[in-house]
Parts: sequence; C-alpha cells; structure tokens
Amino acid sequence: MTTVFDQSAKDLRALRHPEKRERPVNPIQRKPDWIRVKAPGSKAYLETKAIVRANGLHTVCEEAGCPNIGECWTKKHATFMIMGDTCTRACAFCDVKTGIPGLLDADEPAKVGDAVAKLGLEHVVITSVDRDDLADGGADHFARTIRSIRAAAPGTTIEVLTPDFLRKHGALEVVIAARPDVFNHNLETVPRQYLKIRPGARYFASLRLLQQAKEIDPATFTKSGLMVGLGETREEVMQVMDDMRAAEVDFITIGQYLQPSERHAAIDRFWTPEEFEGLAQIARAKGFLMVASSPLTRSSYLAGDDFAQLRSARQAHLKRA
Repeated sequence: MTTVFDQSAKDLRALRHPEKRERPVNPIQRKPDWIRVKAPGSKAYLETKAIVRANGLHTVCEEAGCPNIGECWTKKHATFMIMGDTCTRACAFCDVKTGIPGLLDADEPAKVGDAVAKLGLEHVVITSVDRDDLADGGADHFARTIRSIRAAAPGTTIEVLTPDFLRKHGALEVVIAARPDVFNHNLETVPRQYLKIRPGARYFASLRLLQQAKEIDPATFTKSGLMVGLGETREEVMQVMDDMRAAEVDFITIGQYLQPSERHAAIDRFWTPEEFEGLAQIARAKGFLMVASSPLTRSSYLAGDDFAQLRSARQAHLKRA
C-alpha cells in the first residue's frame, strides 16, 4: 500500500531529478505547412544573442523553444526570463526545465536593464520561471527589474508576464506598484484541461489575478493568452474569452500549441489559419481592445508593435466614450 509519505518522497525525487519523471510517450506529429519557419542566423540575430550572453541572461525565446526566435531576434526583440532557468512546476506543455532552482542573482535586474539599453529596445517583455520556493514568488525581483529598466532605458515601455503568485499574499501589489505598462498572465488553456496541462495552477486563481491587476491600477493594460490544439472545443475557447472580458482583460493572444517533445502533452489537432481568424473576429466582437490570433502567435510575439496598437485602441475607445 502506498502511504502519503511514500507519495511525497516520490514527488520530491521527481522534482530533484526531472529527467526521471514518468510521462507518457506521445509521438510528435508532422507540422502543417502554415507552421514552418526559417532557421535563425541573420547578423542582427547573432548580435542580439551576443548581448544576451554577455550579460549572462536567460530568454524564454531559447528556454521554451519559441518558433519565432529568428524573426524576433533579427528585429532585436527578446523576452528576458528572470530568476533562473529552472521552474518549480512541471506543466505538460512547457519546455522549460523543472527542478529545484538556485539562489536569486541580486545583480540580475541591473544586467537586464543594461541589456535593454544596449539593444535599444522600445518595448521589452520580462517573464520568469515559477518560483514557488520564494516567499513572494519573485514579486520583488520583478519590481527591481522594472525599476532597473526605467533607470537604464527611460523611454522603453515594459510588459511583464508573471506567474500566478498562488498563495503569495501581497505579491501582485508589489509588481503593480512598480508600474509596468502591461501586466500579462496567461490562462494557457480552458478550465477542463487544467488538471492535465497546468496541474500546479488554478484557473479561477489566474483569472482573479488578472482582475485584481486591473482593480489595483486601472491604467495598466492587462493581457492574457491561450493555446489551442490540446483538445479544447471552440465553445470552451469562447467561454474563456467571456471570462477574460468579465475580468476586464484588454488584450488576448491565441496561438497553436506545439509539442516540445514526446514527453509533453500530445497535440489533439492543428487549428487552421482560417479558424484562428474566426476566433479573432469573435474576440474583437466581445470587446477586447487588442487581439492577436494566428498559428504562430505567442504572448510576446511582436509585443512592441502590438503595444503601440493597444495604446492607440484605448485612445480611440476613450474618444468614443
């Protein structure tokens, strides 16, 4: 008979040795033509890579195997991933490694600020691994990074893509007090899929986080994203849109889930470009200020261009009001 102690010990071993975690083998499907991208290698791509390396930083572009890295880094767009490269959770869709993270690098916020200034970024996205081991979930580190960017590159607008800070009282308030221009937290999938896809998260806790961010500072843009292709229905996706709008989310991103390895969740199907456009039309009709919906859409893909449109959309909305 398996006791609670035995199960806890097994979970701890899995966290220390994520490579031994038992996951079903799911063969990777061949991608349709509309998802193919060119291999990176331009001069600007290599320059961006050199600056990231010189500052000893991590990017979600690399750690999560983003298909848009060649295009974004060529344009000198990078999403910095702070607080290390090891996550305390093991979501079934994510390629970031899982384990016991190391200590925070106290100099990291300054390094990020320096890299942003050297790259000359007009808009930057800062995300992180989940740090459930920290008392504040890393909220103060986010705030310090925001302040460092403001000091090093005053003209840069800042978007944060944060964890859910589950059971970390006061963490969200610390991040919002640092005044990011955009607060992003991804719902990722429909509620029915959470136990399988995001077992460490809670759908309504994530939804409430987005709502609270808007309540704390109504001037902050809020943003959230969904993956499709995990077995959700069109009706479930539309219900999540309604939930986001009830939480006053301004910007929704919708993209195709791409399976990182045979040990990750299997793809149920590839949604077509026409279906993504249909979702975009529905989202706009539901009142989102900004919608990005395509097979290769990711949370931070073309984030700078999208922010400019988002700001313009708000100004137009206020004029109509």
